[in-house]
Amino acid sequence: MYVRAPGSRLPAVLATGLLTALLVTGCGQDDDPSVAAPSAAPTSVAVPGATPTAADSPTPSPSASTPTVDREITVTIAKRRVTPPTGRVTVSKGELVRITVTSDTADELHVHGYDLGARLPAGAPGSVQFRADKTGLFEVETHETELVLFQLVVR
Repeated sequence: MYVRAPGSRLPAVLATGLLTALLVTGCGQDDDPSVAAPSAAPTSVAVPGATPTAADSPTPSPSASTPTVDREITVTIAKRRVTPPTGRVTVSKGELVRITVTSDTADELHVHGYDLGARLPAGAPGSVQFRADKTGLFEVETHETELVLFQLVVR
């Protein structure tokens, strides 16, 4: 007769649960070669019907502890509506970019291709800051609600 010790399955159950969680939360879209394909000649990309906003223009913010940000991109999500509307934001390679998102529900911000993320507590801003050192087209999205916030074009 085989007698199983209590808790002997616990490590296997925990390992299986952890593996499942990792597989479910992983995007897997960064392997798509079209996402990080280098751009051709630098050209300006405009969203039809969109008007430039302060969020699309460089906003230097002097600070003693952090370098000056070349491009500040601010997005707000309310009732699954993205403001400014989803479109493309173009930055130059080498610029220091800060993306700040405020959502009415808790979520997670993710920048594909750069594999950056930030928690988005409900009603409070979350930010990522990075040097745009890879050229291409990169989606910026939320994970829980799966909203595409914009496409980042680095030229």
